[in-house]
Amino acid sequence: MVNRFWNWVRNLDGGRTLYLYGTIAEESWFDDEITPEAFRSELMADTGDVTVWINSPGGDCVAASQIYSMLMDYRGAVTVKIDGIAASAASVIAMAGTTVLMAPTALMMVHNPLTVAVGNSEEMLRAVAMLGEVKESIINAYEIKTGLSRARLSHLMDAETWLSAHKAVELGFADDLLFGGREDGLPELDSFAFSRRAVTNCLLDKLPGGNRDRKHCVEPLYERLNLLKF
Repeated sequence: MVNRFWNWVRNLDGGRTLYLYGTIAEESWFDDEITPEAFRSELMADTGDVTVWINSPGGDCVAASQIYSMLMDYRGAVTVKIDGIAASAASVIAMAGTTVLMAPTALMMVHNPLTVAVGNSEEMLRAVAMLGEVKESIINAYEIKTGLSRARLSHLMDAETWLSAHKAVELGFADDLLFGGREDGLPELDSFAFSRRAVTNCLLDKLPGGNRDRKHCVEPLYERLNLLKF
């Protein structure tokens, strides 16, 4: 049975819309010969431009890699629209968009890949090495879209960075906002990058012996540049 997490809709104008809502492959896509082929067949079943709506917390990095590659290889224009969240593996898929648009309320999250490993120290070291290579492959997609340096992208992933729509546009992860962006004269809003690591460290500093006041714990949520100076 196909592990289905996507849905195609035919538009009135003849175009097609793909909805990627929910977890990207709740079960592993790895070693699955049916699901990837089903997705590819439906993508390639027609021609013309495609709109991809994304609201996903992420999921299987292998699935994300293949979907990203399929969309990149597709001959028509691919417009990605993020109406909720594109986190983790879903953010990788979003990078395949010819144009990436985010709702003003949407979020994008980038972080390091995760896995579960069992075994001796040698097997743990192999798992660490594997995660390092997976991270490099993810950075490839981010680098192509954003043009940011690999070091800067690596730091963003290390910190588990949450990006508002404006911050995503500012850094190149997205191209513009949905529902009338800057071109329609909407006021520029302060963008923010939320780093879980920065806030965690700040809260630890609040413990006895810490030397930061409450103001410093709020600033990391909204500062425009400090989290991005690496």
